[in-house]
Amino acid sequence: MEITKAEIACAAAATAHASSNPQELRGAEILVKSLQAENVKYIWGYPGGAVLHIYDAFYKQDTIQHVLVRHEQAAVHAADGYARATGDVGVALVTSGPGVTNAITGIATAYMDSIPMVIITGQVPTHAIGLDAFQECDTVGITRPIVKHNFLVKDARHIAETMKKAFHIARSGRPGPVVVDIPKDVSFNKVAYTGYPATVEMRSYNPSRKGHGGQIRKALQLLLAAKRPYIYTGGGVLLSNASAELRTLVDMLGYPCTNTLMGLGAYPASDPKFLGMLGMHGTYEANNAMQNCDVLLAVGARFDDRVIGNPKHFAQNERKIIHIDIDPSSISKRVKVDIPIVGDVKEVLTELISMIRESNVKPDANALGNWWSTIDGWRKRDCMKYSLGDGSTIKPQYVVETLWNMTKDADAYITSDVGQHQMWAAQYYKFDQPRRWINSGGLGTMGVGLPYAMGIKLAKPDSEVFCITGEGSIQMCIQELSTCFQYNTPVKIVSLNNRYLGMVRQWQEIDYESRYSHSYMDALPDFVKLAEAYGHVGMLIEKPGDVEPALREARKLKDRTVFMDFRTDSTENVFPMVQAGKGINEMLLGSEDL
Repeated sequence: MEITKAEIACAAAATAHASSNPQELRGAEILVKSLQAENVKYIWGYPGGAVLHIYDAFYKQDTIQHVLVRHEQAAVHAADGYARATGDVGVALVTSGPGVTNAITGIATAYMDSIPMVIITGQVPTHAIGLDAFQECDTVGITRPIVKHNFLVKDARHIAETMKKAFHIARSGRPGPVVVDIPKDVSFNKVAYTGYPATVEMRSYNPSRKGHGGQIRKALQLLLAAKRPYIYTGGGVLLSNASAELRTLVDMLGYPCTNTLMGLGAYPASDPKFLGMLGMHGTYEANNAMQNCDVLLAVGARFDDRVIGNPKHFAQNERKIIHIDIDPSSISKRVKVDIPIVGDVKEVLTELISMIRESNVKPDANALGNWWSTIDGWRKRDCMKYSLGDGSTIKPQYVVETLWNMTKDADAYITSDVGQHQMWAAQYYKFDQPRRWINSGGLGTMGVGLPYAMGIKLAKPDSEVFCITGEGSIQMCIQELSTCFQYNTPVKIVSLNNRYLGMVRQWQEIDYESRYSHSYMDALPDFVKLAEAYGHVGMLIEKPGDVEPALREARKLKDRTVFMDFRTDSTENVFPMVQAGKGINEMLLGSEDL
């Protein structure tokens, strides 16, 4: 059965729910038609026995590009990165058994950060389920805690409707990954296909989008009466595409604003009203403002442990809290709030802005001026200042800062892995636009940086894509350098190589009396030769004076993946730092505080 671009032109007719002459199609063909109806452009996957009928259907179409990764974990990460950068639903395809279990880390990563994804998994034939068949695992059971929803499709006639539900659930409400498990016989069986559903109705799933008007009005009154207001925003602003509304609100009120790690770029980092990232490695001013404000507006954020530190310490200072979130279960989960508003961030902020414009009440200018004076006093500590040392070693902060200075006016995306390099990227690369900073927040997954970059480069071929990583993280999915070569996704890898699992080493220095248990890398590959073996360009940079020339040279190689191995100071720590169990403003600002 050929599925071509010509058929897509007739999509309107194909989506009719009933037809006088239904087609007889295999389940796999219906699956492909469903993906085409959802305008899927890319799918990342790895074939295996249980999904061969699906791969055969992909062979017969030419509208969706399949990207063959080298490990199923990377398939899900790449689809995840694509979704984070574009806002579209990312799609991955893996086989049964180990294909599914290899994908678990990617699924959990997306779930923790509320990323819209559909993961299609192969399953053994329906008659073999539960009999310990070759490459069988309980996909529904294994993934249940780390998905928004999952389906086991036992009849090919239900594939189209199930896919419609899967995409609807993935992208609506609080987004998240949805798994669709398809047994091999279901993908092979022929059934009558009457078209892809135009709409979907789910009685038990109707997320609220519009916030309660009365609650928004209460929030407005509290905000305008504040003496020490603070606007705290998270990844929900980006997921709702509400950056413009947030910027309008902050600029109208003139209030200080902070972003979480996942929310960077929602408000311009270069704006003086932005206090920097807050939390464990946040700025002195951002954390002190969080602890000392009298009215806190939390937008699309969840008061997680890396943001507020010890909840008991956070609760010591009395403040009124307004919390806007589309997920009611996130409100008052860790911190009791005074005015909960359940709804889509974009819609709630739009209504709040409208109410402010209609109101005759203005913020207390004198109180706000005093509050800004207090904040400016905190800013004078210059907590992001770092020493270049004697100039003999490369400081990792300097690499990130140099990259930012070179690309701040460019069309650039930054991905990162997890560890010290991630924090330095968040601290020293000033994101002014949304969806430009792509990293794993909630799960903290090492190895995501390169697959994320691959996914983004396919979606944004004319943009520059940089992966800031470390020599530990990059090795977790380094085989994807092969995928980069095959599919011509020329990304730039900035490896801050300090020969340690840096964040682990930092904790061991501070909390374990410098007992560096298994955090040192005794045997590292020659990354330059390894990059070249995969068909790419490798660079070794060992002197501070070579940092900028190397980055410039790499940027000139627009059509090549470039691996830059920066040999950085192995003793450098990330500051500021809030130790586990401490309050948000009980910060270590440098080695002198140890």
